[in-house]
Amino acid sequence: MPPRQLSQRSFLAISRISLVFLYAIIVSGSLVRLTGSGLGCLDWPQCSTTKFVDVSTGHAAIEQINRLFTGVVSAAVIAAVLGSFFVAPRRRSLIWLSSGLVAGVLAQVILGAVVVLTGLNPWSNMAHFLVSLGLVTTAVLLVEHAGTTNVEGVIAGSGHAVPTRPMIKRFADLILGLCGLAIFLGTLVTGAGPHAGDENAIRFNFDLRSITRIHSETVLLCIASTLIFIMQVRKNTSEWSRLKAKLEMFLFVAVAQGGVGYLQYFSGVPAQLVAVHVALAVAVWISCLRLWIAVRH
Repeated sequence: MPPRQLSQRSFLAISRISLVFLYAIIVSGSLVRLTGSGLGCLDWPQCSTTKFVDVSTGHAAIEQINRLFTGVVSAAVIAAVLGSFFVAPRRRSLIWLSSGLVAGVLAQVILGAVVVLTGLNPWSNMAHFLVSLGLVTTAVLLVEHAGTTNVEGVIAGSGHAVPTRPMIKRFADLILGLCGLAIFLGTLVTGAGPHAGDENAIRFNFDLRSITRIHSETVLLCIASTLIFIMQVRKNTSEWSRLKAKLEMFLFVAVAQGGVGYLQYFSGVPAQLVAVHVALAVAVWISCLRLWIAVRH
């Protein structure tokens, strides 16, 4: 009997589910910190010295749920890597990208232990978030590759690739770099801010006002570059028709993120707005990455 094969449509669905779960665990992880539950479980891999699962307190329950959700994420990425071996036609890019998700989740499990065992050291928290963003990046690339008809990046159904001017490619590189820098600076702001995950956790010894100003200026520079980018793309009909939707989506979420950032800063950094800011940060990165992929391929 010939081996069972998986359709491209089914594998694309599996890839999208993995991306959704990887996004969700970033948001759930931020809620652990924002509710002061970062040390709700004082041990690892057990929650306490006597219990693997402990929901005896509110903080412990929140941290425990986030840990258990890692199992759901792990199942999703394992399904992706297994599916990559059965999708027809088999493509090495899908195998490597899905395998990268599994490796990344394993790295996150180890980093999660470091975060707890170092008492929520902000450097380990930063690493935890940035590796999560790296996983999201890999998942986006997997989804984009799964939605193409071949490894050269020709979009399914288009039949041909549309050439892009070199200047537009350089602009896309600039915007992706500025977006990544803004998010990195945002993690420094978080590490110096009031929401540490526990009232006794150490913080970065940065001037919060200064580092926040640098972060916001980088965001504004990224948005300004995007507006210039849009004006350049509009000069070419084929480029505009191909990139219009992704450009508008990125600009929308970037402006929304900037607005939430200013709102949370001037309202005393309430936890609810910080949670929205974290969720939007990931959405900004995904939309920027999808725009970059569309330009580069």
